[in-house]
Amino acid sequence: MRAISMVLVAGAAMSLGACVTTPTRSPVEVSRFHLGAPLETGTLSAEATSAGWATSLESQVYTGAVANELIRYGYAAPATGAPSQYLAVVGVTRTTRQGPPRRSPITIGIGGGTSSGGYGGGVGIGGGVSFPIGKPRYREIILTDLSVQIRRRTDGTVIWEGHAQTAADSQSPDAQANAEAAKLANAIFRDFPGESGRTITVK
Repeated sequence: MRAISMVLVAGAAMSLGACVTTPTRSPVEVSRFHLGAPLETGTLSAEATSAGWATSLESQVYTGAVANELIRYGYAAPATGAPSQYLAVVGVTRTTRQGPPRRSPITIGIGGGTSSGGYGGGVGIGGGVSFPIGKPRYREIILTDLSVQIRRRTDGTVIWEGHAQTAADSQSPDAQANAEAAKLANAIFRDFPGESGRTITVK
């Protein structure tokens, strides 16, 4: 029984180590708000919340991902030069925090012993210790929040609002703007319009 327990403990430790050192695809926390009535559809364009951010390539990636998802749910792009009936106002905030440490790739091993019959007597001793060199390196985790409001252009009334949040290791492909925008936009409109006032987890 003791041997089995030691094996299980060792296995659990290895699993936890894998979770800490291996980037995984994080889920998305999503909240939606609306009046509960069936939403009208029509032509729609997506714009960034701030004029300064609207000129960046990053904003175009996120607004494009939002527009593409809404087209799947019945909206359409307006004719060239014509104003849309609805406006999707898109905001994105990205912050960073320190994640768990990475293991140092460099270690020093110390071992020693004397063999039976050798100098100093017939006692055999063996052992070894290894430890990493330098300070531990920490991952950078990127936290991203996507917010979307669908408004009537005629009077500015908000008919739907949603928020989606996720985290990604800065070295993961999920942290790249194209992948992250598609992931968040897909999650925020999952089963559109969704249940109002409820927070769900989209994996």
